[in-house]
Amino acid sequence: MEYAKDITNRLKRIEGQIRGVLKMMEEGKDCTSVVHQLSAIRSAVDKVTVHVIGEDMGNCLLESIQKEENLKESEKIINNALQLILKTR
Repeated sequence: MEYAKDITNRLKRIEGQIRGVLKMMEEGKDCTSVVHQLSAIRSAVDKVTVHVIGEDMGNCLLESIQKEENLKESEKIINNALQLILKTR
């Protein structure tokens, strides 16, 4: 699967945030600031995850419709996407 440039850019931003948190910890910054940054990282990762799952599910459903596959196949695709979302929690 090919991922959009904005997704890879978001992940690079998250990578920078993680480096920033490590630096904060090394410098002994207060835990409140660290937790705020960790919360922001979690939120950013959640958004990327939902986007990737949504794109994948959307593409699979579109293929299923174009191939005129049965309803069971579409239900399976949706259930797989939901299982992926649950794994992120």
